[in-house]
Amino acid sequence: MRLTNVAHLRLPFGRLLGYDLGVEPQPRALPVSFDQRRHVGAGDRAGSWMALSFRLPGPRDLADVEAAWRAVLHRHGTLRSVFSPGPDGPLLHAARLGEGRWVEHPIAPGQAVNDALREVLDATCAPYAAPAHRLCLLETADGPTLVVGADHSHVDMWSMLVIARDLLAALDARRRGTEPFAGWPDAAPFAEHTAALRAGPRAPQEVRRRWAEVLEASGGVMPRFPMPLGEGEGPQRERVEVRDVLDVDDAAALGVSAAEAGVSTLGLVVSAMTRVTRILADEPLRAVFPVHSRYEPTWHDSVGWFITNSVLTCDDPHPKAAAAAVKEAVSLGSWPLEDVLAPWGGMPEAPGMFAISWLDLRRLPVRVDAKGLEAQYVGASILTDGVMLWFVLDESGLHLRCRYPDTDEARRNVGRWLDRLVAELRHRARESAGGVLRVAGRRFRVQRAARGDVPALVALLADDPIGATRESGDPVDYEAAYDAVARDPAQFLAVVRDDEDTVVATMQLSIVPGLSRSGATRLQVEGVRVGATARGLGLGTAMLEWAHDHGRARGATLAQLTSDAARTGAHGFYERLGYQASHLGFKKQL
Repeated sequence: MRLTNVAHLRLPFGRLLGYDLGVEPQPRALPVSFDQRRHVGAGDRAGSWMALSFRLPGPRDLADVEAAWRAVLHRHGTLRSVFSPGPDGPLLHAARLGEGRWVEHPIAPGQAVNDALREVLDATCAPYAAPAHRLCLLETADGPTLVVGADHSHVDMWSMLVIARDLLAALDARRRGTEPFAGWPDAAPFAEHTAALRAGPRAPQEVRRRWAEVLEASGGVMPRFPMPLGEGEGPQRERVEVRDVLDVDDAAALGVSAAEAGVSTLGLVVSAMTRVTRILADEPLRAVFPVHSRYEPTWHDSVGWFITNSVLTCDDPHPKAAAAAVKEAVSLGSWPLEDVLAPWGGMPEAPGMFAISWLDLRRLPVRVDAKGLEAQYVGASILTDGVMLWFVLDESGLHLRCRYPDTDEARRNVGRWLDRLVAELRHRARESAGGVLRVAGRRFRVQRAARGDVPALVALLADDPIGATRESGDPVDYEAAYDAVARDPAQFLAVVRDDEDTVVATMQLSIVPGLSRSGATRLQVEGVRVGATARGLGLGTAMLEWAHDHGRARGATLAQLTSDAARTGAHGFYERLGYQASHLGFKKQL
């Protein structure tokens, strides 16, 4: 999923509509969380929201979209609550939904669509707005694009996926003429989570002591970026960088390397950040580290700000040490922070605060078809005096977005820190043990084939009695076939190179999603060939084991292949690897 900022948001041009909704606050007050109190207590301001944009599959009647949206609001009590100023801080009340109507938001001549959208969300998704969310729709010739924005006090990034999933489900129900969410369990509102957290145990003394140590090491405030960000009077205009750090292959290689080291991918990323921080600033890595509080499945389908801030500190780039630092940060953020931070009068923020957010979309229990929907996480444009770094890991790879003050010194220091980090992660991925095969005392590397490898691949495919009878086409046909494979992200046409960079083997791996076997994703293995100079070493076995890791990293739970009936030797090879001849294969020339 694309992780972007409203200034970088890619939207089609069309009529920009917004759904105006009246709400009536109810008398009973709801509990306000520690983070909500901090956020809302700062008052109404532009840029306190987050949003998700996605394209709807096909045209939709506005009445259907309105009905589906209202069904989502009825399902999620968090979206039916509003803040108001109180004598001792913000007050939160449930709200009754009133009438609603679609209004058009004009796009001025020469104005970009995303700039017009920003103005709407800044005005309607503020902490004390009632309601503090906005459904927008772009009418285009290719169908509508929806943008759901909400003040951060009511949502987090996980929540935006829940909202998108539920809105799409309600639209489908509307199309079928059925009741939205019939048979679905109730979605508990975030206020219940706040109440449950307050009723739970307080943080033990060792947690309080560790918080005090980390804050003391940071000068009595939350961790700050380890290099100067430039002089300025208060917050500055932001600079936002959006980078695709690792593609799907390198992200998978990094994941395999992490597994072999006994840590998570996040552990390796923290390891890299620790190393870069030590090299550039000669300091440990210290950062604010948001952690989610959806500890129970009860909250997985809920909407709310299920995020609290912890602190991450790491001085040893060894992966095990980095993983231990992540584990400690999760532990430090797993307790009610209001009393933990009471000695500092609340969260002791300071200019230059450095925060690192991590979200692995592949592991969330809530999924949407981000690619098919062209979904984009959207951040607001703000003034800032700190550095905020977001990582998102999904089926397309590892992505980051970084926000920092747009000063010369911040550009230089944050920019080179990011450059060094991206280079470090790419180096680790490409030197990952996941892409290296050590066989019979020799070293081989598995890589995605390049166009220049096509002649060597054709030679490998033709280098046996069966292949020799069918691999004699025009080179142009093979190059066109390569181009088609290379454009498809589900395909991995592999080459295996020896230490002299000679292509000695190949295989093609396909990730095939499907509905059968409870929606199992399959790894299809085709065209396995090992050249004469590398046969008999065990390279084929190492290649298939690598292929299985490749499939697992992309969610595959079943590997399958076909083999010509005449290749009896190959059949025994596959059976020794655990494959079963459980099906008959059929082919037909077209």
